[in-house]
Amino acid sequence: MQIKIQTNFPSVQRQLDIMRRDIADKAVASALNKTVTQAKTAMSREIRREFNISTQAVNDSLRIRRASAVRARLTLEASLESRSKRGRSLNLINFLERSVTMAAARQRVKGGEGGTYQLRNRTVRKALELRFKIRRTGPKKVIKGAFIGNKGRTVFIREDTTRLPIKALQTIDVAQMFNARRINAKVLQLINTRFPSIFANDARFFTAKFGGA
Repeated sequence: MQIKIQTNFPSVQRQLDIMRRDIADKAVASALNKTVTQAKTAMSREIRREFNISTQAVNDSLRIRRASAVRARLTLEASLESRSKRGRSLNLINFLERSVTMAAARQRVKGGEGGTYQLRNRTVRKALELRFKIRRTGPKKVIKGAFIGNKGRTVFIREDTTRLPIKALQTIDVAQMFNARRINAKVLQLINTRFPSIFANDARFFTAKFGGA
């Protein structure tokens, strides 16, 4: 899904009607790019406000297509979109509990989780169960048997009682977060509020710069 910023604002259109075309194109392209950059920042913030995901993971998944005002290739449209391919999901490693306090660890061991046990003639230390939290609110969830592999990059689970086969555990991706109506609505409101004023400032700048004012 894309959010596209187009010159469909009445106040902007009135200004465009009285400006020289080349100056108008430069002002529109500049304003579009500034607005869509602010929209990316807002989208990242809103996603991270609702989902327990890192700034880098979100920003790496968002892409801006910039507008340009080069006469040979005039593109007066800018867009913000998710890089994620449709249907591609994030691995649960992105939502893994990164640390646990000693008190919480002891409590979990007391409840029968982790700890040590004897295997033949040696003592084996069993790790605590992995916990995940996708949304900021609500409890962490345990997935029995989940483990980390692929040099710490992926969470897997065994599909049977044997060592193989295994499968990666996937969940909601940034594209789905991006498309959440409440998140989308806030970013669109920002675009509708800020684009006219950003354009007005850029229109004055380019008129003064190229119009001999």
